[in-house]
Amino acid sequence: MKRTICKVSAALFLAAATFSGSAALAQTPPNVLVVGQIAEPKSLDPAVVTAVNDFRILMNLYDGLVRYKDGALEVEPALAKSWRISADGLAYTFALRDGVKFHDGSAFTADAVKFNFDRMLDEKSPYHDTGPFPLSFFFSAVREVKALDPLTVEFDLKERYAPFLSNLAYPTGLIVSPEAIKTYGKEIGRHPSGTGAFVFKEWESNSKVVLERNPDYWDGAPKLEAVVFRPITDGNTRVAEMLSGGIDLMVEVPPDTLGQFKDPARYQIFQQAGPHVWFLMLNAKEPPFDDKRMRQAVNYAVNKKAIVDNILQGTAQVAAGPTPPAFAWAYNDALTPYPYDPEKAKELIKEAGYDGQPLILYVTEGGSGMLDPVPMGTAIQADLAAVGLKVNIETYEWNTFLGKVNPGLEGKANLAEMAWMTNDPDTLPYLALRTGAMPDKGGFNSGYYSNPEVDKLLEGARQSTDQVERAKLYKKMQAIVHDDAPWLFVANWKQNAVASSAVKNFKLQPSFFLLLHDVTKG
Repeated sequence: MKRTICKVSAALFLAAATFSGSAALAQTPPNVLVVGQIAEPKSLDPAVVTAVNDFRILMNLYDGLVRYKDGALEVEPALAKSWRISADGLAYTFALRDGVKFHDGSAFTADAVKFNFDRMLDEKSPYHDTGPFPLSFFFSAVREVKALDPLTVEFDLKERYAPFLSNLAYPTGLIVSPEAIKTYGKEIGRHPSGTGAFVFKEWESNSKVVLERNPDYWDGAPKLEAVVFRPITDGNTRVAEMLSGGIDLMVEVPPDTLGQFKDPARYQIFQQAGPHVWFLMLNAKEPPFDDKRMRQAVNYAVNKKAIVDNILQGTAQVAAGPTPPAFAWAYNDALTPYPYDPEKAKELIKEAGYDGQPLILYVTEGGSGMLDPVPMGTAIQADLAAVGLKVNIETYEWNTFLGKVNPGLEGKANLAEMAWMTNDPDTLPYLALRTGAMPDKGGFNSGYYSNPEVDKLLEGARQSTDQVERAKLYKKMQAIVHDDAPWLFVANWKQNAVASSAVKNFKLQPSFFLLLHDVTKG
């Protein structure tokens, strides 16, 4: 296949290759941005991944029909230059940009859009086996995708679905070259081809993913010659690399290390609030957390403020429920976080008749939005021990952790750390709290929480096109979930990053994506 890429010198990649070695090599190549990521990516196929760690790479390789506006979660045109919505809200028709090419040289057309969504949504598609597609829930309302002509595509919905445009801007809606999928099949995640500002060059496992500038990008060629994403799981190691000059930009900076980057002549510190919630999923299917009193007890037993103040160094606030306050229009500000009340926790544990069996808590070493998961898990373990709950921690690398948690906790664990960063107040509860989103149905309700009233409210909210009505339903849902306590609600985070002073035109986005098209490096 033809590849439309810029030529990056062998010397550049020789330099990039040295990054997998010692932090003492403190010179990054000129006009190449080296990013310290929090984990090895799982895949570079946007249809199959769920982690923001991977999204940060994907958003520079691919485009969707729409994208989020700079600094906001409102959508604007991308590969679609315009769209119209039918009066009944059941048909979305997109006019596509002409002349756009995938990185492999094939043409972006309405047929390519249809191919991508059929791959996810149509079990009869010959390429449906390139999945699984865990976030295809985002488009479950789609009945059919029609290529009306080469530059016009229509989505016909089964029912009105308020988050549809927002979900199209999420990585699950990014468009992959059909020709690349036909060539690589299930291996497309190692051979990505999109229409984005950067073109895939190489992926050396546990070392680096390298992207080159796309000189033919429809929205203007980026200034950087290349971007190198380095997986550096340990936060302190990322800090050491940043201090030594081995990387130009690091994300998810351990809060207690931010003080090391206060010199404005060398570093820039970025913070941005966004729709994030960090929680402990409780296994509501099996004892002891099949009893609501035990779930409430955990929420009273843990000193969330101490975690936020002492471990997270004030870079987050205590969470009151499943919806982040960043969704101001849908957030129930009448709710307050469970207070730290160990005596109340002991009382509820006694009422529930807890038999004293040790509990298992899954903790991850680090991952998308997971903040400082090992110290946080240890603090939670100590607080639960203080009220009589013995907890044994099992710690896993991020992708291994997801492989254990996502299929469900039944028969394996009682509690598991988790964090979500979402684009719409529908997303997290619909995918992780709804009865129909349990793991055997393809969702992320790994704790098996079920409440028919919550299900009804979520369905109503996603079908309403009246934002005031949607807000009312979401606020009622939050009140019920707060009381049912299927999770230990811990923190809402302000994302952070540190860049060298040579990096210009970088900013964090409320979407938590890394958008590098406009970034330069002096």
